[in-house]
Amino acid sequence: MAEEPNLNESILKVEDAHTFIGHHHILQGLSFEAKADAVTVLIGRNGAGKSTTLMTVCGVTPPRSGEIYFKGTPIHQMSTEKIVALGLVQVPEGRRIFPTMSVLENLEMGTFLRRDKSDIQKDIDYVFDLFPILAQRRSQM
Repeated sequence: MAEEPNLNESILKVEDAHTFIGHHHILQGLSFEAKADAVTVLIGRNGAGKSTTLMTVCGVTPPRSGEIYFKGTPIHQMSTEKIVALGLVQVPEGRRIFPTMSVLENLEMGTFLRRDKSDIQKDIDYVFDLFPILAQRRSQM
């Protein structure tokens, strides 16, 4: 399990991010901070830049300028793979994301980068204890 963060710690900080998709300047000086003891949300109409913000933070569409920090580590010039290895991931929603994979296989996807193979089953069992319906549907697509 992950180490407990300091509640006053900035988990994610974006400073003056400018992101382009093609020639379109989508994020124009975006700045925000997410703290460990608070809920942070992105709200906006379609086309406002919510998805681009998430893609920028995760390194899929990195900012042309600006800085992004995850737990104090600068990530704005890191590859997506390195950002994921730090523990920052995006969880896609909807039933169509991995429709041919079982509930168990979807949970196992979340362990892809883990090196503590002996603890993976313990964590999957923990999730099944938290959500018994998942345990009943472990083989369901």
